[in-house]
Amino acid sequence: MKKHITVFLLILFVTCLSELAFSEGLETALCRIKKYYPDSRSTQPIVIDISEQRLYLLKNDSISRSFIVSTSKYGIGNHSGSNKTPLGLHKIKKKIGGDVPLGGILKGRKYINNIAKIYLDATDLSQDLVTSRILWLEGLEKGINRGKGISSFQRYIYIHGTNEEGLIGTPSSHGCIRMKNKDVIGLFDLVTENTPVYIQE
Repeated sequence: MKKHITVFLLILFVTCLSELAFSEGLETALCRIKKYYPDSRSTQPIVIDISEQRLYLLKNDSISRSFIVSTSKYGIGNHSGSNKTPLGLHKIKKKIGGDVPLGGILKGRKYINNIAKIYLDATDLSQDLVTSRILWLEGLEKGINRGKGISSFQRYIYIHGTNEEGLIGTPSSHGCIRMKNKDVIGLFDLVTENTPVYIQE
């Protein structure tokens, strides 16, 4: 009995530590968001935590929804051609693919009338497919994700669906933020263009 209680308390302690760590990160993210969006409580900002491989949708300064994601397998960075995920404050510049079926393949941001085979195992293909929905991000911070050679918008940094769902939760993208197809469709319906998106380590 004592052993079970000890295990329960240990799990509770670890959970509380995890929540505390995110709360500190969330507070930092909200401060940066409010610098550009003083009335952020009236929006539903997004925070993407690379260390956790999670996307948080906020409402009234608290977590409304949480999704597992994948950021770049090449790490963190902002330079064009690096295939790395940029940090800092962004906004959703364009929402694309509202009528694309689940798993539908988009090339050049256009649906090509093909449905991708969805892999639920650790299949890692050389081709980086974009499926179901696109939330195209624009950087808002000069020298970080905005400007010549580092513009997130010109680098085509998206939040999008993927056919490699089995890799979600591990860094496996080519710079974008990948989501499971049902998740990105759900998120797409909850946010609007100009929604702030903060990406942190």
